[in-house]
Amino acid sequence: MSVPDHQSFMLPILQIAGDGQEHSVSEVKEIIASTFGLTDEDRSELLPSGTQFRFENRIHWARSKIKHAGLLENTTRGKFRITERGLQILRENSPYINQKFLERFPEFKEFQSPNRNIVIEEIEEQPSHTPEEILESSYQSLRTDLAQELIDRVMSCSPRFFEKLVVDLLVVMGYGGSRRDAGEATRQSGDGGIDGIIKEDRLGLDVVYIQAKRWEGTVGRPIVQAFAGSLEGVRARKGVLITTSTFSKDALDYVD
Repeated sequence: MSVPDHQSFMLPILQIAGDGQEHSVSEVKEIIASTFGLTDEDRSELLPSGTQFRFENRIHWARSKIKHAGLLENTTRGKFRITERGLQILRENSPYINQKFLERFPEFKEFQSPNRNIVIEEIEEQPSHTPEEILESSYQSLRTDLAQELIDRVMSCSPRFFEKLVVDLLVVMGYGGSRRDAGEATRQSGDGGIDGIIKEDRLGLDVVYIQAKRWEGTVGRPIVQAFAGSLEGVRARKGVLITTSTFSKDALDYVD
């Protein structure tokens, strides 16, 4: 199953602490994972940034929010216990606790309001998401918009510009050589199917032949097959075909 949203963890965390004893965050994570039947795979799911586990992130924010509502209190690092207010909430036998529920407490409202920027407003509109998830969603959206803008700009330039751009990209990625070296080598090859030649590493121990397709349509198998033929013609061992569009399934199957 997928990891539940962080609000789903609020009441279970409070119930675990309901015995009045001190509890550790690591202990709570194990109990909740078992309660919700989460597998190791579920627990290993990462946020889009790849820097934090989604399950642990949501546990953190669930505990943080009910703490800021005065239902829990920290004791020592990584440990906490329930407060009298928290016990009172449990006695109410509420079937759930969520962000809307916590807004009855002034401390929680104060926690939400110090910097009422776009992020906080988005959290209120999407209460099931943690701040990191909202920020990463916004980040991915900005990346997508930027990628489309870059593609639009590339498509407005000449095919030759795209060929040079591809070589520059590979150089910045750590391959050896330079755009000038690649251009000179291409002219020497005299092969119309090759737009650039670049060294695989800075020592120049092997070369990679490049073809750049500034296309809107899908690049199909015939194009890839023709590039492979060009590579054979110069006895090349490695080639990279980069496009502004996409490759057809037949093209990908051919490469495999």
